[in-house]
Amino acid sequence: MNRQEQQLMADLIRSRRWAALATHSADGPDASWVAYASEADFGGFLLHLSTLAAHTRNLLASARAALAISATEQDGQDPQTLARVSIQGEVTVLTRDSAAYQAAAQCYLHRLPDAAERFAFGDFLLLRLVPVRVRFIGGFARAYTLDDVALRAAARNTLSAPVD
Repeated sequence: MNRQEQQLMADLIRSRRWAALATHSADGPDASWVAYASEADFGGFLLHLSTLAAHTRNLLASARAALAISATEQDGQDPQTLARVSIQGEVTVLTRDSAAYQAAAQCYLHRLPDAAERFAFGDFLLLRLVPVRVRFIGGFARAYTLDDVALRAAARNTLSAPVD
């Protein structure tokens, strides 16, 4: 994966705040939409979710999940040429009284400031998806599979020009 492809993937991750979340329910695969914030080094992806939502209950029962992020489709554009990334990983719940929670909440609220009032709701949890496997499609015939180390390297290589 060259630097240009790394930049495209990093810009896609950093410029979006809305992703499809795939979880496993008792009835099989389940997909929903969630807001997310990526940590600067892509070491984790933060989700602030209500325990009233099925996807949250799914995650509490089975921590394996994936986020799917896509570039925005333009009128007349072939959607199969869109840049997109799927991030598979393990989700953990961050406890409210931990330093990790405080740092994650700050990161999340930097990207999604309108979510601030929901941090006072008792049914919301702050979760961290730690990537294990990443599949990036940069467009037609430009596909790459990365592990967590390669994903963090791409984040480091592209930090000089982050999209916010």
